[in-house]
Amino acid sequence: MFIERYYSERDDKISFTQKQGSDFAKTLADDFNPLHDVDAKRFCIPGDLLFSIILSKYGLSQHMEFIFSGMVRAGVELVLPEPSPDLHIKDADDREYLSIHRVGDTSTDKRMIAHLTRDYVRFSGHAFPHILVPLLAEQNVMINPDRPMVMYQSMAIDLDTLDINASSLEIDHNELEIVGKRGQILLAFNLMDSGKIIGRGKKHMLVSGLRRYDQTAVDQVVASFNQRKQLFSCDSDVL
Repeated sequence: MFIERYYSERDDKISFTQKQGSDFAKTLADDFNPLHDVDAKRFCIPGDLLFSIILSKYGLSQHMEFIFSGMVRAGVELVLPEPSPDLHIKDADDREYLSIHRVGDTSTDKRMIAHLTRDYVRFSGHAFPHILVPLLAEQNVMINPDRPMVMYQSMAIDLDTLDINASSLEIDHNELEIVGKRGQILLAFNLMDSGKIIGRGKKHMLVSGLRRYDQTAVDQVVASFNQRKQLFSCDSDVL
C-alpha cells in the first residue's frame, strides 16, 4: 500500500522519523497542525497515520474503535501484536499509545482499504480551519493563536457492509462542549458508496487553551495556516 513510505518496520516493530510523520500529515492529510512540523518542540506522529497502518496490517472490520492514550514521538518503536479483536499498541517499555476494538467481519481487500483510508485521512485532516473555526465561533471562543493545541482522542466506524466500491465521507453533524478553557469536539460523518449511506463514523478531539473570540486574531491564524500550506506546496514543486 501507499502507506509504507511513512514508517519503518523491523521485527514486528514500527517506528517513525519526524520527516515521515510530517510528510504524511502535509502530503496525504493536508494537515498543517504545528504539532506535525518537523522542527516542532512537541512533535508527535499523526493519529491518522497510526489509523492507516492498523487498517493496512489488520484489515477493515465492520465495527472499529480507536482510542489514543499517548503521543507517539519520533524514534519510538511500537510493537505490532498478533491479530485479535482487541489490539493494544505499546512500546518496548509496555507504555500504551493506542487501543483498537474490532467486531464483525473483516476485509483485507487492499484496493478498497487504500481508497477508504485516503478518503478518511483527507476528511480528517481538513478539520482545521474548515470545521473547527466556525464551530468554535458559534460559542464565541477560539484557539490560542500563539499555541494552537488540537489533539486526536478517539474515533469509531460502523459499516453496514464491507462490499464497498468507491467510498466517500460526508459530514453528518458536529458538536462542541466547552469546559473552562478546553473543548470536547465531536465530528460525526457518514460513509457513502454510490450515493447511499453504508456506514457511520465519529471522531473525538480535544482543543485546549480556548479564549474569547477575536475576529482579527482568527483571520491572522487562518492566513498563517494558508501561508504555511502555500510555502509547503511551493517547496514540494521545487523538489
